[in-house]
Amino acid sequence: MFAPAPAERLAALRIAIGAYALVYVMVRGPELISIAQLHRGSFDAIGVTRILSSPLAPWLAIAIGVATVVLLVLFTLGIAYRYVAPACALALLWTLTYRNAWGQPFHTENLVVLHVIALACAPAADAWTLGTPRAGDPTEYGWAIKLLAALTAATYVIAGVAKLRLAGAAWLDGEQLRNQIAVDNARKVLFGAMPSRLAVPLLGHPGWFTGFSIATLVVELGAPIALFGGRIARIWALTAWLFHLGVLALMNIVFPYPLVGVAFLPLLEPEKIIRRGMRRRARSV
Repeated sequence: MFAPAPAERLAALRIAIGAYALVYVMVRGPELISIAQLHRGSFDAIGVTRILSSPLAPWLAIAIGVATVVLLVLFTLGIAYRYVAPACALALLWTLTYRNAWGQPFHTENLVVLHVIALACAPAADAWTLGTPRAGDPTEYGWAIKLLAALTAATYVIAGVAKLRLAGAAWLDGEQLRNQIAVDNARKVLFGAMPSRLAVPLLGHPGWFTGFSIATLVVELGAPIALFGGRIARIWALTAWLFHLGVLALMNIVFPYPLVGVAFLPLLEPEKIIRRGMRRRARSV
């Protein structure tokens, strides 16, 4: 857990995760503005928003959203990180939870919020920062990287355990997954959304779903092996990414954080990617 790691690796994770969270909040901005102005009867407090007895005034909810964007910019750049990072983590947690209090909660947001909270507790701006860089001991950075990796693995384990709790061993025969995919695509057709073109022909072949169901549990319950790092981590990350690609193909459900690969970066060596980009840019100049 406390094996040495370069400051640049933790900094690369700060930049990648912070940039993803920034883009995500900005893309969801119009939705955040619209839900802030909904009728208060639509508000159902969850998580940290339970401290509210009624919704925030629209202008205040929108102002917090704007502040979240500003803080994410500073967080990503590593400016005044000691003070900005905790404020940024709290703002992101509040903003996304407040949005989820107005409708269907998006559990796909949970991991990025947990990653930002973990980074806010770590010296993630000791390198590659517009703030004041610091030459820390390599033993100061390994635990934070391992924590980020453990959070990624834990979300998959929880998903696998949930499947077994709900369906038990019956999950393994594939019928549960086949029914879930069929119902999801039927609902999309009924509500005018785009169903999966791949799901319809596959639904006629139940045997495929036995393999899919087993593979899903192997990926999810096997996630802790990624904590060994190295080639094992890379293989698991690729397998998990292909799993999400399969979900997209069969159900048209997007898990953006893992699909763009940022969720798996704590298992890899992202600083090498940035260094290669820097070298290529230097040669081109």
